Amino acid sequence: MPRTKLPVRGLLLHASHYDPEWELHKDSEGPFDADVAVELVEAMAECGMNLLVVDCADGLAYRSHPELRRRYSVPLSELETVARAAKERGIDVVPKLNFAKSGRNLHDQWMRPYADLRSWLRDEETYCKVAGELIAELVGACKPDRFFHIGMDEDHYRSVEQYVDAIKTLRRMLKEHRLRAVVWNDSCHFKKTSIAQVHADKCRAAEELLPRDIVHVLWDYGQVHPKIVRRIAGEGFDVWAAPGRTAEQVRKWRGTITTGGGKGLLMTSWTKCDKANRDALLNMVRTLGPGYS
Repeated sequence: MPRTKLPVRGLLLHASHYDPEWELHKDSEGPFDADVAVELVEAMAECGMNLLVVDCADGLAYRSHPELRRRYSVPLSELETVARAAKERGIDVVPKLNFAKSGRNLHDQWMRPYADLRSWLRDEETYCKVAGELIAELVGACKPDRFFHIGMDEDHYRSVEQYVDAIKTLRRMLKEHRLRAVVWNDSCHFKKTSIAQVHADKCRAAEELLPRDIVHVLWDYGQVHPKIVRRIAGEGFDVWAAPGRTAEQVRKWRGTITTGGGKGLLMTSWTKCDKANRDALLNMVRTLGPGYS
């Protein structure tokens, strides 16, 4: 019997990113390479993949906020080129900006000077205004059909109520563009021995308070979690999973998502989309992509 085709078969690539490991190499970070990204789009199409998520961060030079430009930022026209190539091949493009707040994980530090590590609620009104303007600019560049990824993983600073309010605020912004919010869901890291248990607890509590049109992306690169998939899907959410970089883990997560009522898989690498990583990224898509489709 032919296996069921998942509705969402995606790849996450990085114009830039912020996390503790990536931060160590910010001084030597190079620019996003649109030519490599287009090659990846072509490889995706050959594998039957249909969704491209682009982690934008400060890898792009925003027209609305030139103060966010870094040494390695490239013109927004580079992203527009990639988005056009994807759409020509029937691949939907999903811009990603991460608005999680954490002094350890640093995910929203691409937004400096508007993201303050010491007084993270300082001038929240301006933070939200800038966020809305950047979202609008990326929507104009990518012309996404359905989704916008707002990150929100590994958030240390916010309480559950503050966390839910932040997601709802961003969701309202996206509704103006007729798009659905996509968030990371940290629920797989619930063990007491996990450094991320605090995030797992927060995500679990938030589920009961969030609108059901928000897409939840589970991630675990070593195990699968059928009960969690069934729980979140049973609550009325669309569920995707990020399975990691082995064919066996992709196979296991694909089965778990399919039988648990989930909708898709998202391939991740956490490396810059540039010339130096071209071969490794293409090999990943060509090797693992058929398992998604």
